[in-house]
Order: sequence, then C-alpha cells, then structure tokens
Amino acid sequence: MIRRTAGTAVLLVALAGTLAWAIGQDAVPADRRGLFWPYALAWAFFYAAIWAVRGLPTRQATCLLIAGGIAVTATGLLSPPATSTDSYRYAWDGRVQAAGVSPYDHTPAEAALARLRDRWLFPSGDGCEGPDRYPIPSGDTVASCTRINRPGVHTIYPPLAEAYFLLVHGLSPEGARHKPLQVGGALLALATSAVLLIALGRRAGTRGNAPAYTACYAWCPAVPLELVNNAHVDGLGVLLTVIALTTVNRHRVLGGTLLGAAAAAKLLPAVTAPGALSGVLAADGRTPARRMLDTLAVLGPAALVVALAYLPYALASRGSVLGYFFGYLTEEGYDDAGSRDRYALLRLVLPDSWALPAALVIVGIAIFHVLRHGDADRPWQGALVVTGVGFLVFTPGYSWYAVLVVALVALDGRWEWLGVPLASGAAYLGTGSGTVAYALAALAVAAGVVVRVVRPSPAARRTA
Repeated sequence: MIRRTAGTAVLLVALAGTLAWAIGQDAVPADRRGLFWPYALAWAFFYAAIWAVRGLPTRQATCLLIAGGIAVTATGLLSPPATSTDSYRYAWDGRVQAAGVSPYDHTPAEAALARLRDRWLFPSGDGCEGPDRYPIPSGDTVASCTRINRPGVHTIYPPLAEAYFLLVHGLSPEGARHKPLQVGGALLALATSAVLLIALGRRAGTRGNAPAYTACYAWCPAVPLELVNNAHVDGLGVLLTVIALTTVNRHRVLGGTLLGAAAAAKLLPAVTAPGALSGVLAADGRTPARRMLDTLAVLGPAALVVALAYLPYALASRGSVLGYFFGYLTEEGYDDAGSRDRYALLRLVLPDSWALPAALVIVGIAIFHVLRHGDADRPWQGALVVTGVGFLVFTPGYSWYAVLVVALVALDGRWEWLGVPLASGAAYLGTGSGTVAYALAALAVAAGVVVRVVRPSPAARRTA
C-alpha cells in the first residue's frame, strides 16, 4: 500500500509538472495548437492518477486529493490566459458596471465608453501586434485594437455572472489585470472540490471512495486550464450546480432555487434540470397532480430566481439583456450543421439537414428516459446522462463547457464519460481531431454501458 501511495504521488507530481509546462508557455490564445500534446500528456497522467488512487485507504487518499488538488489548481496561475480571451470581456463588464453603466447597453467598440479604456484592454501602436488582438474600426481605418474578442457585439453573459464580474472588479487592486479573475477561478474550483468531497463523504455507498470520486474533478487538467488560467465563469455555474444536485433529492425547492442560480450564472447548467426531476414520470402510483407539484417545486423556484436575477439589469438597460446569445448560436453553426463542426458524429451517418432534428430527438429520448426511469435519489446521474448525450450529439468546440461533465462524473463515478471533456479539448485546440475524439468518447460511453449491464455494481445488484 505504501508503494501504491508513493506511485500515486509520483503521478500527481508528473501531472502538475506537465500542466505547469503547458500553461506556463508563452502561448497566445489565437495560437493554441502547440498546447495539444502537453495537454494530452497531462490527461494521460490524470487518468493514471485517478486509477491509482482507487482502493487506497481513505486517509491517504484524502491527503493526496488535497495536496494534488491544490498543486494542480495552482498551475493555472502561472501565466496570462493561454487559450481564451473571454476573461478580458469579464474584466471589461466589471469595469463598465462599476462606472454605473449596464453591460448590456454598449459594445466595447462603442465610443460612448471610450473614457473607460486603458492600455491593457485597449493597446495601441506596437501593442496591437499579435494574433490575440482585435481591431476596433473607426471610419475606414483601424484606430486601435482590444484584447476583448467580438468587440462589436453586446455581452452574452447572464446576470449572476455579471454580478460576479462586478464583485471581482471591486475587490481587485489597481493594475491587477487578469490575475484577480484567475484567483477567483481557483477559489471556485477548490470550493467545488470541497463540496464534492463533503457530499460524497456523507452519501451511503461512496464514503470510502469519496476522495477517488472527487479526484475526477480536482485533478482534471480542464479545471486549471479553463477555470483558473482562462478564468471562465463556468466555475461559478458548476459550483452552484453541484450544490443544487446534491440538495434537490432532499429539498426540492432549495435545490430548484440553486439550480436557477446556476443557470443565471452560466446558461448551460439548465441542461441538468431533467436530472433534478429524475423519475418524476415513473410508474409509482403518484397522481398526475402530484407529479405536477413535484415538477413545479423544482422548476418554479428555478425560473423565479432567473427572472429576479435578470430584473435589475432589464430595468437598467435600454437594450436586450440576452445580448449576443442568438448571434452566438448562429456563429457557432447550430442553425446550419454544414457551417462548422457541430453535430460531427451525426453527420458521419446522416445528411447535414437531418443533423439538428436527429440531435433534438436523441436528446429528447435521453430526457424522457431520465424522467421515466431515473433515480430520484441520484439526480446527478440523470443530469450526467442528459448533459453527456447533449455533448455527443452537438459536439461543441469549447472545452470549458465540458467541465460541467467532469463535475457530474465526480458525483456519479461513471468514469467512461471523462472522454467527453477530453474530446471537447481536442476539438478546441484546433488539431482537426475533434470528430475522432468525440467518436472515441462515444465508444467509451457505449463500452461503459455494456460493462455495467453485464457486470452491475454491488449496489445495483442489492437494489435488484
């Protein structure tokens, strides 16, 4: 056992060292392909480490979890954002709100907010040289540039995300630039790991495996890269989703409230709502009225929280608080399957025009399965199924979205789904291997389903 503990520690050192090497490079977000192989190597060490930690005594596993989690998370603080410029928009939105202006009213390129510009977010001259700078048109010439991507469109982020940006701005010392958002991302990631460890430690059937399950999130390379280094606000949505799903099976209203808060921080957590309603359509003798009440107990508070979160911004804004949301969907090719790499797996076997309807049908089947046959005591399991299936049919190209899948794997322990965030990372790093990676992830999930049917877990056998 000492040898296995030491071996796990060595794997963690290798994991943290590889991440430090990858993230610490002088890469720029627009030239991210060079990070693919270091990132893939980090994933290899990650897989080996979470396999090695299984079966270790709880005390040793917990010590490794905490030390490894801190080390892995800290690697995200080693450099400016390496593969994404989204955090620059966060900093700008926080600054705009601090000046008493709604972030939904003006684009960064508009002259109305020129007084808020500085040389960090809006460089000029030689500072505009580089692939991660975006020009700001002024007449027929380029007057300056910005680090903020899509400077000509309104912000897309929901109200609790905007409140978080304002909070970080208010707590940031003068000239701190990107670092406060990275520190905020690190604190959110560590808080999520702590919630997972506590929740899993209290749950019957996972107490002894709580450190190993939590390690799926705490040691995952996507966490330091996307939530810390790139400081994506998904970290806030993931934290609230984890708390919501570990609460809703005991307190529906509170769980629904937290789920609404998660959706008001990043819209993606809304896809976990069917998981929160797992088994609501089960043939268990409940009347239709009772089923409706159970559904409203979750969705009602969730919708109310979202509405109340948007209300102050809607009252303070002259334009739409949805910002660039619909333009983003079009830009990413979700309305035209042939324009990007969306629906990549479906397009291998179906005409492009069939991809979107087929995706909606498949996701609908997954949702119905969870509502009809899902385990109400394990809402995270249904959430993982719906979210994971959604990733496999829509094949998004942004790897930070898939951190939600990582957290759901940590809650449920279905290791085979970890291929999904790796596939999204391959798609985002621009190596042209996204479709192959998603196909391999789908095969891993299918293999996991077969294995669980042929060899059910002891808990499943006891239930049967």
